[in-house]
Amino acid sequence: MPTLASEIRCQHTTLAVTSRLPTEFLDLTDRIRSAIAGLGLQQGFVNVQSLHTTAAIVVNEHEPLLLGDFLSFLERAAPRWATYRHDDMVARTVNVAPDERPNGHAHCQALVLPASVCLNVSGGTLCLGRWQRVFLVELDGPRPRAVSLVAMGTFEDQRGPR
Repeated sequence: MPTLASEIRCQHTTLAVTSRLPTEFLDLTDRIRSAIAGLGLQQGFVNVQSLHTTAAIVVNEHEPLLLGDFLSFLERAAPRWATYRHDDMVARTVNVAPDERPNGHAHCQALVLPASVCLNVSGGTLCLGRWQRVFLVELDGPRPRAVSLVAMGTFEDQRGPR
């Protein structure tokens, strides 16, 4: 009989995503399902994490009017046109890159959203409710983004990644 340690494994992959708008909700659900199938995860969970401080990961409904409401909410929470000390490149002395964007609004919007979600997988299938979808929320686009997926559990091929 195998031990628990030999049954449970962990695998990692990264999704490349390119946003097209300054703020948008990019549905990653089908790509996550494909990644789970490719990794062979049968039972366990997948952690989905944004690798950026101005992009978030959320689970919600993919309904156009609701997504518009979300965009309006984020704009009210931290308007793009407001003044942010983070955007003052004369006063700011840390973490300043040569191609730095004035994106204080995006950092403030990200503060109210999660950087990651952990989702159950059962029978090789992502466990989501009827209307649930997984989104990367772009807050400072357009730009390329990376999303880290860590799958942990039992895999159809216990010998290693394919």
